[in-house]
Amino acid sequence: MSSKLQARCHCGAVEFTVQLLDGFNTAQRCNCSFCRMRGAVTVSAPLSGIEVLKGKEKLTEYRFNTKQAVHYFCSVCGIYTFHRRRSNPEQYGVNVACIENVSPFDFPEIKVSDGIHHTSDGGKGGVAGYLRYVAKS
Repeated sequence: MSSKLQARCHCGAVEFTVQLLDGFNTAQRCNCSFCRMRGAVTVSAPLSGIEVLKGKEKLTEYRFNTKQAVHYFCSVCGIYTFHRRRSNPEQYGVNVACIENVSPFDFPEIKVSDGIHHTSDGGKGGVAGYLRYVAKS
């Protein structure tokens, strides 16, 4: 497991550390109805890999559809910080933009998982496609 990385929401009301499962190799997006609107790039962490250092009381949760995935947001600035995954309840998906010195634009290509056809709903899941970012020269 990687070393602890510092992370926070936009306003700094919520601060946490995260230990990733496989560094940034798990970076992905999802095409489900919620993630499509949220647009965050996430990386994987075990449930034991997140420690909220400040602002736990500022985190608010959102659940939809099956209510299995638990999405956490800062109640002050509204930034999505991390979520307990539906596809693997033993993991968190962590918003890379919350990790110190990391941007979603650091990833030239991101896998998009097929959340529209989630395996828990009888779909095939897998990879729906890829998003690419090419910086203007």
